Amino acid sequence: MYKRLLIALCGATLALVGTSVTAEEITVTDIADRQVTVDAPVDRMILGEGRQIYLLGALQPEDPFDGVVGWREDFSQADPDNYAVYAEQFPEMEEIPTFGGFKDGTFDVEQAAALEPDVVLMNLEARSATEDAGYDDKLAELGIPIVYVDFREDPLEHTIPSMRLMGQLLGEEEDAEAFIAYVEAQMDRVRDVITESNPERPRVFIDRAGGYSEDCCMSFGAGNFGEYVEIAGGNNIASDIIPDTFGSLNPEQILAADPEHVVVTGGNWDAYVPGGDWVGVGPGADMDAARAKLKGLTERTAMTGITAVENDDFHAIWHQFYNSPYYFVAVQQLAKWFHPELFADLDPEATMEELHERFLPVDYMPGYWLSLNDR
Repeated sequence: MYKRLLIALCGATLALVGTSVTAEEITVTDIADRQVTVDAPVDRMILGEGRQIYLLGALQPEDPFDGVVGWREDFSQADPDNYAVYAEQFPEMEEIPTFGGFKDGTFDVEQAAALEPDVVLMNLEARSATEDAGYDDKLAELGIPIVYVDFREDPLEHTIPSMRLMGQLLGEEEDAEAFIAYVEAQMDRVRDVITESNPERPRVFIDRAGGYSEDCCMSFGAGNFGEYVEIAGGNNIASDIIPDTFGSLNPEQILAADPEHVVVTGGNWDAYVPGGDWVGVGPGADMDAARAKLKGLTERTAMTGITAVENDDFHAIWHQFYNSPYYFVAVQQLAKWFHPELFADLDPEATMEELHERFLPVDYMPGYWLSLNDR
């Protein structure tokens, strides 16, 4: 409330003064290591992924959709709970034109050109498909630059440079640096303790989108949530099996590893798998329903007799921590689960509340994680 009052007062002051910002040509290096020339601060942008709003909300909390003239239609499907939270606060967002994806070949270049964007913000994992389909050349011919950012392929390496890059494009460098400083300070609350204490590392299996399909089990290699596990003082059992960031383990590999903790990533995926066995954690989640689904996932063949199930060290956490600048909260919660004695004073819930209060334009609603052991 205090944050939004300040935002309103500052906005009113700027309106009275009549402040205007003149765009100038700048050259930035994007996450694909490309030199891109853009008129900044940008007035009109297309989001190649709707969930890029997770960061825009921190950079321009007075109106996260300011300048967004089009976006990919994934936010409402992949994270409908947060979509609803934002839509209540900013109903105009539902009028923004939506696009198909670059990776699946459904992006409409003519539709994009008609919106006259200054830039298209594209996720790094779409680069190959973008270039194979010639979208980059077609947009370049129209004078529309693509800038690549990344919050998914290598979040620990690329999220902070992506924040900094988007701050440059929006003319919000100071806000970007303030957010980066906060992220790093919160990460240090885990890294410093693990480095100093060097605890014995429990074996951990990350069950990526457990229950989303009948197949078992998707997971992470050494990257993304796999790396979060290591920072939090765990041993990711898939890191030496899955060669890339994303992959799968079969039930025999999980049983042989006998994980001491299982962490299921979940969300509300009714748009994709209506009534599925996925664990619907997220803002305002029905925790009784989520707990029942989480308990049901312990009964799969791959979980038979493993230590994590025997000790109720079976957890669920919001899947979108894998694809947002809020990953540091997931690291804190993982550390709390793996080493409760070392992190007795660490409160990830308070961190999530502070994140919303200090940086985001919407209020915090609990429901982002739960555990069968109630820790």
